[in-house]
Amino acid sequence: MQMMEVGAVARKRIGILTGGGDVAGLNAVIKSVTYRGSEDDIEVVGLRRGWEALTHLNIEDPNSRSHYIVPLNRENTRTIDRRGGTVLHSSRINPSRIKKLPDHLVDRGVPVSLSTKDGIAQKTWDLTGQVLENLLGLGIEHLIAIGGDDTLSYAAKLNELGVKITAIPKTMDNDVRNTEYCIGFSTAITRASDAIQRQRTTVGSHERIGIFRVFGRDSGFTALYTAYATSIRCVIPEYKVDLDKLIQLLVEDKRGNPSNYALVVLSEGAEWEGYKLQEYGEPDAYGHRRKANVAESLADEIKRRAGEETITSDLTYDLRSGDPDFIDKLVALTFGNMAYDAMLDGKTGLMSALVEGRYELVPIPDAKLGSRKLDVASTYNTERYRPTYANKQGLPIFLNRA
Repeated sequence: MQMMEVGAVARKRIGILTGGGDVAGLNAVIKSVTYRGSEDDIEVVGLRRGWEALTHLNIEDPNSRSHYIVPLNRENTRTIDRRGGTVLHSSRINPSRIKKLPDHLVDRGVPVSLSTKDGIAQKTWDLTGQVLENLLGLGIEHLIAIGGDDTLSYAAKLNELGVKITAIPKTMDNDVRNTEYCIGFSTAITRASDAIQRQRTTVGSHERIGIFRVFGRDSGFTALYTAYATSIRCVIPEYKVDLDKLIQLLVEDKRGNPSNYALVVLSEGAEWEGYKLQEYGEPDAYGHRRKANVAESLADEIKRRAGEETITSDLTYDLRSGDPDFIDKLVALTFGNMAYDAMLDGKTGLMSALVEGRYELVPIPDAKLGSRKLDVASTYNTERYRPTYANKQGLPIFLNRA
């Protein structure tokens, strides 16, 4: 890919990237933007590996350019929407907190923090200046960033620095603020529901309590909606259940079931009174550490307190795998086209969203506000540890307002 020359008359050029964990539906966004660009004679440049493309790219090195930059066209995106994942690949790079500088920048960058681990000083660097340089050198006039809270928090920072940018929310946790829906959520619920329905036969055959763990570090949307669709109990981060009561309800479910089994689904960030979820490993670029498996902890307590045998199943990564379902493909295509329309109109700092069940453009969320949470009062039965099924008239299709 050639850099734009000063004074040269060139086609308008836009960039697109995917950051954070992959979900089904991302490729549909990439294709929709690329196809629209081809109709308007606008170049669409794919930035590979998320924000890493703009921090680690050495624009003078052809090998680096081919590693991080891919021109997108109708031919190389024609069939990508038929499969999951992201053809642009992804990373959890935070350009504001790079732990190791790329070789060509060893003498550049400003340390933003200094800490000590095992007696060794550790630095991180803010490479936002490098990001801006690379966007300018690539001739990218507008950037479309697809991601969750972490990816979009940096998109908001670039917008404040004058970069023209549009965001698209994706995460199977469905916890991005200002929208009722994020790409990947529907497919995640479909995957979780299918897995639980399949595993009923095994849990029932062995007459046990089945415990399923799904993603949801801070918000319980995935667990709650899975429970809603499969008619089982759930535990969410927004509400600490009484453990003895939960176990009693599960034992009652089991004994009242002709097949002598019961099921419960837990968010990965779920807790109960007296229990604090354990974390381990190095924090990622946005400060998140891995969480211990809460399903295993609950299984231990059920065995200890009630003497019941359990089967635990970690569904987390399976929920983001494979092809998108209809809703994710529909929303992804629409969000992509909305972001493209915003770009044509010269708008910046906006995000494609669903609000009150309608498609809208909203401000990129303020990262300081954190993740969107479930409204426990209207969605979660705190006596039965189940979703609330009553009083849905007038709510948008995904039952929670943005």
